[in-house]
Amino acid sequence: MTEASVLFLRACLALLAMPIYLLSFLGIWEPFCRKIFFPYFLEKFSAVHERKTKKQKQELFRNLPDFTSPSGELKLLEIGTGCGANFQFYPPGCKVTCTDINPNFQRGLSRSMNKNQHVHYERFLVAAGEDLHQVPSGSVDAVICTLVLCSVHSVNGTLKEVLRVLRPGGAFYFLEHVAADHSSWKYFWQQICYPTWKLVFDGCCLTREIWKNLEQANFSELKLQHISVALPWTPIQPHIIGYAVK
Repeated sequence: MTEASVLFLRACLALLAMPIYLLSFLGIWEPFCRKIFFPYFLEKFSAVHERKTKKQKQELFRNLPDFTSPSGELKLLEIGTGCGANFQFYPPGCKVTCTDINPNFQRGLSRSMNKNQHVHYERFLVAAGEDLHQVPSGSVDAVICTLVLCSVHSVNGTLKEVLRVLRPGGAFYFLEHVAADHSSWKYFWQQICYPTWKLVFDGCCLTREIWKNLEQANFSELKLQHISVALPWTPIQPHIIGYAVK
């Protein structure tokens, strides 16, 4: 009964989103989404999400200076930088390499850089999380990834690259929305929204259990907490937050 209900309600949602499905079929939606809609949406959404998670982020990034390298530098790599919503939380003087698979965030990113001049911006790389070959192995003190692992092609592949680019003793910081408890109504609605949500929001997957990937990765230490972010009327309230040490 539940499976039938999910399929029926998915079809209803797809019917409501039929113009987008039609544009996708014609090959128009994806380039429009990547170039115009998603950068615009992400900048607006990031502002809302940042207000809801500001205290958690301040707490999360508070110990970033602890991972400063013996040379006295703190080199950060951010995967899926987007519009630079995390820059305000980085310690003064740190050096940041920004990466994103989508190069169309530059306008919002520039605004964020101008607001956060306590950070030194080294370079921006157009790169997928699973392929950071432009970043040398063991060259960064910390990797930051927020609201990104939901849409990478391979979570395990991305974590493998994170471990490669981190120096021994370096840390990986994360804040990601994840699948709800399977017995909950939230998970029921995640299943219904899944196909249309993924199409509209540039590959974002609602039901990934990312904490399992982190637990299975080869980190020496993992600090992970399940939290709920107050985003009413959305299927992305369940989150995980924390950091892992190489």
